[in-house]
Amino acid sequence: MVAVDGPSGSGKSTVSRRLAAALGARYLDTGAMYRAVTWAVLQAGVDPTDAEAVAKVAGDARLASGTDPAHPTIELDGVPIDVEIRGPEVTAAVSAVAAVPAVRRHLVAQQQDIIADAERIVVEGRDIGSVVAPDARLKVYLTASAAARAYRRSTETDADLDLTAADLARRDRLDSTRATDPLARAPGAEEVDTTGLSVDEVVARLRGLLGE
Repeated sequence: MVAVDGPSGSGKSTVSRRLAAALGARYLDTGAMYRAVTWAVLQAGVDPTDAEAVAKVAGDARLASGTDPAHPTIELDGVPIDVEIRGPEVTAAVSAVAAVPAVRRHLVAQQQDIIADAERIVVEGRDIGSVVAPDARLKVYLTASAAARAYRRSTETDADLDLTAADLARRDRLDSTRATDPLARAPGAEEVDTTGLSVDEVVARLRGLLGE
């Protein structure tokens, strides 16, 4: 079990998928699960800041996470929503939804069930090493400069660089200051600054930390 945490644009998804493939392990993107619930909230016409209503939507949602690192998937009520959850509306609302304690409890339980069923798995998110799997064999906190993170994300989404930087700063603030399970480096986690490193170099460093 490898826990990979860090802010948006730090390289979590690409590194985690590549590492899982190299290890012959499964891969779980917990952020996609929060995005899927956010998509359900928006589809239901619920205000993302209405904690009680959001919690009900989350409790009713049937999520299925595919853990193949070559082709990770997410379904809501049997319908694939991999593209929909990456839209700007979901991105703007996901921090509010993820801050609801009942949502976090519900999804953490699901994540722990997925982990328990996997012999080897790399899990990425914002509270993996601190909450979801504090006993992971390796806990990593990926980071990068604000400029590098904004550049990477704007390149991925073909969005304006300045607007992307502002949105990342907003999400960092919300995720790191929420009352329940805030984004933070877990105790004992190895911090890796990916600013000047290629994906292959980061993966090699993590494999070295694992002794593989």
